[in-house]
Parts: sequence; C-alpha cells; structure tokens
Amino acid sequence: MRMLVQFEASNSRRVRAGPNVQRVCLNVGFLVDLSTRNNMSMSTLSMPHINGLLVYLVVVRALKLWRHLRARGLSQSLKELYLLTAQSAFRLVTRLPSVRRRVETELDAAKVEIERMLLPHGKDVVRHLSLPKNGRPLEWIVASMEQMDREAPSRTDYRDGKLSGTVYHGGDDMERIIVAAFQRYCVSNPLHPDAFPAIRKMDAEVVAMCLRMYNNPTGAGATTAGGTESILCSVKTHRDWARAVKGISEPEMVVPASAHAAFDKAAAYFNVKLHSIPVDPETRRVELKRVRRAVNANTIMVVGSAINFPDGCQDDIVGLGRLAKRYNIGLHVDCCLGSFIMPFLEKAGFPSEPFDFRVEGVTAISCDTHKYGFAPKGSSVIMYRSADLRQYQYYVNAKWSGGVYASPGLSGSRPGALIAGTWAAMHYMGEDGYISSCRDIVGAAKSIQQAIENSFPELYVLGKPPASVVAFGSRTPSLNILEVGDKMSKKGWHLNALQNPPGLHIACTRLTVSMVDEFIRDLKQAIWEAKGSPAGTGALVSLYGLGNSSAIGPQLVGALVSAFLDALYKA
Repeated sequence: MRMLVQFEASNSRRVRAGPNVQRVCLNVGFLVDLSTRNNMSMSTLSMPHINGLLVYLVVVRALKLWRHLRARGLSQSLKELYLLTAQSAFRLVTRLPSVRRRVETELDAAKVEIERMLLPHGKDVVRHLSLPKNGRPLEWIVASMEQMDREAPSRTDYRDGKLSGTVYHGGDDMERIIVAAFQRYCVSNPLHPDAFPAIRKMDAEVVAMCLRMYNNPTGAGATTAGGTESILCSVKTHRDWARAVKGISEPEMVVPASAHAAFDKAAAYFNVKLHSIPVDPETRRVELKRVRRAVNANTIMVVGSAINFPDGCQDDIVGLGRLAKRYNIGLHVDCCLGSFIMPFLEKAGFPSEPFDFRVEGVTAISCDTHKYGFAPKGSSVIMYRSADLRQYQYYVNAKWSGGVYASPGLSGSRPGALIAGTWAAMHYMGEDGYISSCRDIVGAAKSIQQAIENSFPELYVLGKPPASVVAFGSRTPSLNILEVGDKMSKKGWHLNALQNPPGLHIACTRLTVSMVDEFIRDLKQAIWEAKGSPAGTGALVSLYGLGNSSAIGPQLVGALVSAFLDALYKA
C-alpha cells in the first residue's frame, strides 16, 4: 500500500505589525469581507478602503524589495538587474530575421558537433528502432551490447583510474556481491511491502545504519534514487513544515553559492525563492553574516555542505546551526559527496570538524550510499532529526478511485534490487572496511594537495579541503586553468571544470589511489603545454569562456546544453 500526508497551508500568518500596518490590514480585511459577503462592486467601495488596499500593496511590495536587497546586497542586486536588462535586450535583438538566422546557423553547427561526439556514426552502425518480430536469445543480446561498446565514438575505461569521481568502484568482489543481490531481488518493489517483506526490512535497515553513522539513532529517514532526490525531498519537507507550523506561504531558502545545483532545481520545482550567498574566497566557506542578513520571516531553511561539490570544502555547520536554532528554521547539511568519508575521517586519522546531528540546529542530512558507500548507482538516503519532520515528506491521497495512494518520497514504484544491493554493500564493507577506504582515498587526495601546494607555483588550492576532493586554480593570468584541463583530457584524465572562480577539481576514489604519481606527472606536463601554446579552442575553454564572455553568455550555454540533452535521446 502506498502512503502520504498532505498538509494544507494556513491562510493566515502571525505577523508583528505596528498600528499603521494593522490599520491597513483591517481596512483590507473589511474590504475583502464586503466584497465576498455582499458581492459589492469596486465602484461602490469608499475611497478610504481603496486607499487602504493600495497602501497595503505598496507596503507588501516594499517589504519584498527590502528583503531582496538585504539578502543580495546592493551590488549583487544591481548586477542582477543589469543581467535581466541585457537578456531582455538580447531576446529583442534575436527577433530580427538577420540576427536570428546567424544565431540559428551557429547553434546548428554546434549541434552537429555535439552529435558527432556523442552518437555512433558510419555504415556499420546497427540501430534498433522498433521491437523485433521475434524475441532474441541471451547470446544475441550480449553480442549486441559488445557491438554497441565498439561503435561508441569515444569510450573511457573507468578502470584506468583517470575519472574524477563518477565511478565509485568498490572492487571486483563488491561487484559480485551486488550482482548476487540484484539476481535475487530483480523484480522486487518496496511499493508493495506485503509482497516483498525482505526489501521492506532492508530498506529500513539501510536508513537505520546511516542514521547511526551520522549520530542520530532516534531520527528518521528514507531511501531515494540519488542525491538530487534526497535534496528535493528535504526542500519539499521543510517547505510543507514551514507552511503548516509557521504559516509561510511564500517560502525562501538561503543557500551557499557553492551548494549543489539540486537546491536550485528544488527551488524551481517547488516554487521556493532561493538566495545564493557568496563564499569567502580564501576559506571557501559561506559567509555567515550574509546568511544572517538573508534570513527573514519567509525563510524555511538554510543550507551547508560537508563537503561541497565544487571545491570539496566544508561550511561552518556549527555557525549555521546556531542561526537555524535562533530563527527556528531548518538546516540541511548536504553530505552527498561526503557520504561514507566524513563520518570516518577522525577514525581514519584525519582532522574533522562537527557536521552531523550532534550539531544543534541540524534538521536534515543527505548522504549518497552510491558514492563512497560503494552501493549500486541510484541510491541515496535523506535523514531527518525526527519522525515528526519526516511526515511532511510523505504524499497521501485518500480519495483516489484506485484506492488509497501513498508514497514516502517522490517515486512510487522503486527498484528493490537497488535497495538490496545497497544493504549488501554496506554489510560487505562494514565499519572497518569504510575506515580503511577513507584512509586510502583521503590519503591520495592529501598527496595531490601537498604536491600542488609545494611543487606547482603556478597553481593554488581552493580553501582547505578536508576529505576526498582537491580543487585548484591558476595564480597567473598567463596560465588558463581550463586550458590545462583540456590538455589533461588529451592524456585521458576527466577532471571537473569549475567557474567563479575558474578551476579544476579531482574527486579521488579507490581507483585514484594507485594513480597519484601519474596524475602529478601529467599535470606538470599539461601546465608546460598550456604555457607554450596559444589560446586553445578545447571543450572546457570554449564552453566556460562562452558562459562568462557576456551577460547573455549563460543563455547561449543553456542552448548548447539543451542541444546536448536532446542528443542523448537520439537513436
């Protein structure tokens, strides 16, 4: 059976207001009361009531503007206004036939290049666009998969250890463990716990084990399909909690600029206004004073990372916790990337700052089991301080003609095989296994960090990363760090490109451990090559250079990325 709880928003909000504002509200209330009860037309209302309504609207708009300016600051607000103006002008200009033709010609050429890189081409490519008349045997299916691997325009073998993150490989033995779990539970679905009681049990135990890792054995949580869904669930939960408990109907959240893009996605999905707060350029932590300024009566939550994706640094979770507790709002700590590294740092011999449920004010934590937990891809956990808070994540429809419908998260049906694989991976590793893995992976990251700080005068490390990620940028304008990234790509390395500031990062995995020396050698060579060559036209330079070239650059990048997404579904 599927379950969920829907909490309706309160129509009234508790607001402390002065006598003038109260008088305006009384006028508006009287005005609405007259119009709804007596069905009176606006023409019959007295001028004091109309004036009261206008004053009320002006006050509301002014309050919203003041909160926006306070959160963003004058310079950032002016920059946003400039960007909006420039983008509007760009849209007007591109309506001109000659300009539109030029833009479309350039985009079409870019689309062709994207498809050339992604799609197999040639007369020998076999395409399967409709169902076969008769079913195929296993041998044919395996052979066809091998053929598709050969047809790919480019293919990276993750076992080479040159990928930044992406594949969190737990070893060949772990693969066999996961495949065995898949085989046993391949058709299972936790939507039907009566049919698959073992999956229900494993689902609950995965959450319980993670809660204990993060020092909240009495808390609550749920499994999800990945870090993005965990973050979406948390934002939805805090929104509905704030609506039911505090009467907030226009929710806002305060998020570091270094936080994962899933928070922006959640804001777009759930109609939550997002304030992006700058991070300190040296420490890479979100600026607490700016966070405090951005918090207002509509704030439902603030966010911190341990660790963040761009540069692998940790926000001041204790400071954010104090703010959250003071203003009675949520604090989500994003540990998706920190996952099974952060809880074991201290036991592995590395320094660690508070980040989990032991910090007062933390209300939710996301943890990706499919990263350093080595579970199969598509598995994550969202944890809450209490079961009462988790109630706001549920969806329940008691009136559906198909019966009572309920689900704990965004998905209805879910693959029980992934839950079984996650449960199996966690038991196979055990605490000792994760401590050992943490020691090796973080040790590799520290070696790379020390090499950059001591042997590469052209580079600098962003902040003080405590765990598995090392990000670095260029100290001098003469060295384009994105050019270095393109040179590293030619050597088989797939690093993540950063912007604001431009940089590169490597997320170390178990596969990276044996490749540290080769990485350092290749980075030294790539820097030398980037210095000795003219400004390049590689993928990273072109894409991120375009994005930062002007106010309309991001729109053009957006068009290219949309073309990329379209190409993913071209058969």
